[in-house]
Amino acid sequence: MATIRDVAKMANVSAATVSRILNADKTYKVTNETRERVWQAVKALNYVRNQGGKESINKVDIKNPTVNKVKIGCILCVTREKYTDPYFMSILSGVESKLIENGYSLSVIRTKNELQDPTVLFNTVSESLTGLIIMETLSDEIYSQLKDKVEFIVGIDTKHQDIDNVCYDRFAAAEKAVQHLIEKGHRRIAFIGGTDAIDSIRKEQRYRGYLSVLEDNNIPEDLTIVKNCEWDSKLCYSKTMELLNLPERPTAIFAASDLMAMISVNAIYEHGLKVPDDIAVIGLSNIDMSKYSNPPLSTIDVPTTEIGEIAAEILISRIKGEQSLPKKIILPTSLIARNST
Repeated sequence: MATIRDVAKMANVSAATVSRILNADKTYKVTNETRERVWQAVKALNYVRNQGGKESINKVDIKNPTVNKVKIGCILCVTREKYTDPYFMSILSGVESKLIENGYSLSVIRTKNELQDPTVLFNTVSESLTGLIIMETLSDEIYSQLKDKVEFIVGIDTKHQDIDNVCYDRFAAAEKAVQHLIEKGHRRIAFIGGTDAIDSIRKEQRYRGYLSVLEDNNIPEDLTIVKNCEWDSKLCYSKTMELLNLPERPTAIFAASDLMAMISVNAIYEHGLKVPDDIAVIGLSNIDMSKYSNPPLSTIDVPTTEIGEIAAEILISRIKGEQSLPKKIILPTSLIARNST
């Protein structure tokens, strides 16, 4: 196992310099070139901190996986609302409740954005985690480092094919939403959504589901009413205003999340229009607050709590040695028609 001195030797710096860089010591002045050499050496040597003999704690005896020896982490893919996003918090609630039910708890919670910081990523892989639940796809570099250090990983809505995955069918969910608008007589239907850090919006499954229904109904794609808000509330508001200021504005909006849908509803009212009289709006996820919006929001129900619970169940069974090949579980969604359409 590599030591801090090995890292220092490869990076051609002192062990003290390595230590201060790994600890993100902001008082320590060092060039970016030196900092990069240290991180490259850390990666090359597969170095993690010695935590007083805890390095092997993630290798659990599957015949007797003592609960207090198990450390479980979760990587959240959150919007810019961070930990207040009700969609991801509902999934996290399901994860935590199932872990607690089985005598476990979450030791580490990180976000995808936080892991972009090499120090945070290094500290995370140094936690000697037994298992990890990741929400949505990580970059190849980050995923590879986590996979090297964590024995059991379960994904939620990820594209990583070598681990278990629990998800809902985003394509089919979007189809249900847009088909509902078509059945209400709408043909000029706008799309408001976003992408993860890896794909373009044209590859995003909710957008592809939206486009599929348009094609089935001989409605041409119109990029002037397709808005990528990058899951940002302020951007969603401004993009909705762009739609409302078009010479030929849409008669309906499909928003790829309930939060984005409710922001669009607010923008519509502030523009002096009414929902659904002037513009219909449907969201996706059925977060708790959607039924209390004004008007109550039509949406697609996603079983978020159940997704989290199942992911935790699979991880626990992996830790206990009860699973073999990776499996993918796709949970059903359903239309919730309320007053916004």
